[in-house]
Amino acid sequence: MLPAPFNLKTRESELLVPYASFSSRSLGRSYLEEEHPMRSAFQRDRDRIIHTTAFRRLEYKTQVFVNHAGDHYRTRLTHTIEVSQIARSIARVLRLNEELSEAIALAHDLGHPPFGHAGEAVLNSLMSNHGGFEHNLQSLRIVESIEERYPNFLGLNLTWETREGIIKYLEKYNGEMPKGFTNKISPTIEAQLVDMADEIAYNNHDLDDGLSSSLFSFLELDELEIWTEYLSVTKDRFPKANERILKYETIRRMINGQVMDLVESTKNRIALQKIETISDVRNRGHNICSFSDSMKLKNQELKKFLMERMYKNIKIAELEDSVEKVLTNLFNYYVSKPKELPERYLQKEKTDGKFRLICDYLSGMTDRYALQKFRSLFPDESVFS
Repeated sequence: MLPAPFNLKTRESELLVPYASFSSRSLGRSYLEEEHPMRSAFQRDRDRIIHTTAFRRLEYKTQVFVNHAGDHYRTRLTHTIEVSQIARSIARVLRLNEELSEAIALAHDLGHPPFGHAGEAVLNSLMSNHGGFEHNLQSLRIVESIEERYPNFLGLNLTWETREGIIKYLEKYNGEMPKGFTNKISPTIEAQLVDMADEIAYNNHDLDDGLSSSLFSFLELDELEIWTEYLSVTKDRFPKANERILKYETIRRMINGQVMDLVESTKNRIALQKIETISDVRNRGHNICSFSDSMKLKNQELKKFLMERMYKNIKIAELEDSVEKVLTNLFNYYVSKPKELPERYLQKEKTDGKFRLICDYLSGMTDRYALQKFRSLFPDESVFS
């Protein structure tokens, strides 16, 4: 017996809750395109994101450690995959749109510059008189105009919902919002859950990388309630495990515990706030997808620990000095010699301005390419010694 004909609308109506984001109800794309008979609009967004140059470059962009520091630390690409995995798991159990969640997750870090958090701070300072630099806005800029892959438009022509999800972090942003968007209403639950999946992924995996690099020890982690809670369970379950296995198993259990808490807490909020439609989601003045109060406190404690023991660690501070030197020298070089920018950047000088194009060029670099370019232009300068 042949299966029933495939129908996207029917499939979504059977799988999704009423307040989820339905691809058939999308606000659409900037440029009209014929829909695909087998793939939803959000699936096509996901596929377009994966095929971008910006996505491939994430393999050589790091979060905290510079790419040359070692092969085992997480990169923006591995982090992105981890966020996507967590986001899809949450969306599935809450019966939200997995495909939109995945598309947003895969695009959420496209705008990050080389050298992680330090690189963003330096670029923002260099651009302070020219509109600044914010990686979420840069991610949107990449998918709307920087990527050039199609004959009829710049960018990827993604759906409005995916593009809104990319700038989901901007609810507290006081600057001018991109055309067509507002931070006066809440984003879709799919965008909210990706935000939370991102937080779960980077907190726990930065903890892993911090231990691996000896920025802090098991003993120092005893001050963290969330760590000691899951470490105790792990030791009881695996009393003969070595420290390496204890680390992996404890962090695995921490991630699972945070995801489970997030799912149950979100279910409770949906019920208490009587969320029935996507309009209900958008009209709430606070996030529906959130941890319980007790998990929020544990998570805040973890974030504070990482800030003090990892991000402000002297080893990381030393890396940041080199990051500032590399990006500042490259920025000033192209300010004085803009004609040495690649031709495709120069073509947009009239519309985007010299400084924004230089920022686009530098932010698109990988760690290793930025270092290569710096060393070719400034052979007598020393960095990352």
